[in-house]
Amino acid sequence: MLSRLREEIDRCGGWISFARYMEIVLHEPGLGYYAGTAQKLGPQGDFVTAPELGSLFGRTLARQIADLGSSEALELGAGSGALADALLAHLDCRYSILETSANFKARQQARLGSRARWLERLPGRINGVVLANEVVDAMPAHAVAWRPEGILERGVSLAGDRLAWSERPASGELLEAAKTIEVPVPYESEIGLVARAWMRELASRLDQGVILILDYGFPRHEYYHPQRSMGTLMCHYRHTAHSDPFAHPGEEDVTAHVDFTALAEAAADAGLEVLGYATQAQFLVNCGITDVLAEANIDNALHYAPLAAEAQKLLSPSEMGELFKVLAVGRGAARPLLGFSQGDRTATL
Repeated sequence: MLSRLREEIDRCGGWISFARYMEIVLHEPGLGYYAGTAQKLGPQGDFVTAPELGSLFGRTLARQIADLGSSEALELGAGSGALADALLAHLDCRYSILETSANFKARQQARLGSRARWLERLPGRINGVVLANEVVDAMPAHAVAWRPEGILERGVSLAGDRLAWSERPASGELLEAAKTIEVPVPYESEIGLVARAWMRELASRLDQGVILILDYGFPRHEYYHPQRSMGTLMCHYRHTAHSDPFAHPGEEDVTAHVDFTALAEAAADAGLEVLGYATQAQFLVNCGITDVLAEANIDNALHYAPLAAEAQKLLSPSEMGELFKVLAVGRGAARPLLGFSQGDRTATL
């Protein structure tokens, strides 16, 4: 991977944007983190997602999808297939998956068989429910610095044989986006131009239905909070989180938190309606996670204890409950959606 990065940096005159760096180390065919065959999800991997904890998350999410009454579901970036597996046990719908990682796709096909179908690209027109669980955080993000001398784009260059941060004046769309963000100087953070474009593209294809985005992040006023002056970049390596994106290029996950305000604005600009925004805990409670948990045999400790532990991780403010959010946007959907019937925070976006 280092030789590939050196080649790219040399080809581009000694500097590449951090967004380009993320694209290579995460998604480069044959080399990137998501292209590799090493275990990534679960206890033996680098991090755990909500579906990997067990079936409780998927069973509860299935209630929201069933309430929408759609016969079509499309999951983007389905990981190990754990979420699809849990959903399909409780839904009667045509389930499609768009997966860019060949490794994950093979694992999904082995797990799901004929219960799902795999797409090579986004459909021209979309009707139904679109799911993106922990997808946006892995999209390449541009790194920005607000300095006394102006707004700079943070990129990657070589310092001898090592990768190093390097800054140059921001320009174009990135500069215009950065100008709209008020932060104390000096300040460093990220702007998800790729995520905004992705949302606009999805919105342009959605004839009728709902897009559900489940991920960790903040509304804009919290994302660019004065106390978050070093940004949100985070790396995950063997269940250790750290902030050095150059430590293990191609061997670790590199992420940026999601700016949910930017996604909501991109969807609205493309003609979609913002249908709800809530913490993961509030969303799951609204969808009836306590009822799902109550279906377990409380007298059977071997069966109930793992579900209770899973619920704790999904709902606790110190675990996933508060940091993870759910955003729903769509066209032609009846309101309110089940998952946002109480505690909707759309007004905070």
